[in-house]
Amino acid sequence: MNKTQLINAIRHELGANATIKAATEALNATLAAITKAVATEKVQIQGFGTFETKTRTARIGRNPATGETVNIPAASVVAFKPSATLKGHN
Repeated sequence: MNKTQLINAIRHELGANATIKAATEALNATLAAITKAVATEKVQIQGFGTFETKTRTARIGRNPATGETVNIPAASVVAFKPSATLKGHN
């Protein structure tokens, strides 16, 4: 599902009077709130899952084409852990 399909699904869920503009604004506001919050704290949505920022340590990797070793710097990444409900384990 891409963003346009998700907007259409949100519009359908909101009901017959919902517009594409309203659905787009709802999705954009939700994504902006999650993006802003996950930078400083864990975001837990009951029945859906948890977003949190994790730090990957620096490591040495290998270029598979040449076999050359490459230093991979430390990085912050966002991780998502689905809830049991989302996984289907009721």
